[in-house]
Amino acid sequence: MTTQQIVTSGNYRYQADSNWAQWPANWDVLEVASVATDSKDRVFVFNRSDHPVAVFDRDGTFLFSWGEGLFTRAHGIWIDSEDMVFCTDDLGHTVRKFTPEGKLLFTLGTDGKPSDTGATSIDYRTIKYAGPPFHFPTNLAVAPTGEFYVADGYGNARVHKFTPDGELLFSWGQPGAGPGQFHVPHGIAVDREGIVYVADRENSRLQMFSPEGTFLSEWKEIARPCDLEIDQDGNVYVAELGYRTGMWPGTQAPTPDATGGRLSIFNPQGKLLARFGGGETPCAAGDFFAPHAIWLDSHGDFYFAEVIRSACRNVRPVTGDYHTLQKFVRLST
Repeated sequence: MTTQQIVTSGNYRYQADSNWAQWPANWDVLEVASVATDSKDRVFVFNRSDHPVAVFDRDGTFLFSWGEGLFTRAHGIWIDSEDMVFCTDDLGHTVRKFTPEGKLLFTLGTDGKPSDTGATSIDYRTIKYAGPPFHFPTNLAVAPTGEFYVADGYGNARVHKFTPDGELLFSWGQPGAGPGQFHVPHGIAVDREGIVYVADRENSRLQMFSPEGTFLSEWKEIARPCDLEIDQDGNVYVAELGYRTGMWPGTQAPTPDATGGRLSIFNPQGKLLARFGGGETPCAAGDFFAPHAIWLDSHGDFYFAEVIRSACRNVRPVTGDYHTLQKFVRLST
């Protein structure tokens, strides 16, 4: 199967490369949970292997790795304006901050000890009430002010706001489908004005909040969003898991032809500008099987991480050629 493909939608045109990263030959990388770039456009790949933070240059050459033995399971990564690296460990119930070289600066949460939400598993439907940080946290975003927000998603239904030093300021959210409620707050981003966007995955929507946690609006034409990125123009790139994989036991797609994994790009007002994928050829370059994370670099290119093995939930084996990390290089239209 080809590993490169040119894809076009609206005014957006990219070359997708599903074999971009040049992994060390002896590594067994099961899947990539998240990805982020620093000010040098070095690519930090948070993956589920014995080397959880792998760093590449923008051409895909491997540079170095760190984090060995630190994480229970890689889930989300974020790099701030000072190139500090934040990692969320969902099964470990922690958030950690590092230097780019992997020096640990602080840890929030207690490894292996979830907060009390009444949840009995990673299934969000077992949550009985919202709780403090953390119970299977998912992702993090740093605001322009340096404060940061943590989406506490699988075993909780909250967003927590912290000072730059990691002091909890306040939290908001409850289990449910109403405004300000969540069923798996999975991805999170903050725009230039400080508006907080939350990918409320199992409610298939984005919710927008003020910096104080006040509900502002929601976008609903989205299929189980996992992550999002906001570019310099305020356009919102959404990684959507879709309805063909990773469904919770007992749930089903809204229609027989419901979309698979895809990427959607919206303007700041929520108008759809472009859409890629859909899962018709999910293991082909430019399409998606199990979208999980997205990150834009300074060139307007983006990286797309997928968790195919986890999404299959051991129902059937994953064999053959499949991608865990794609790079999309922006081309002129």
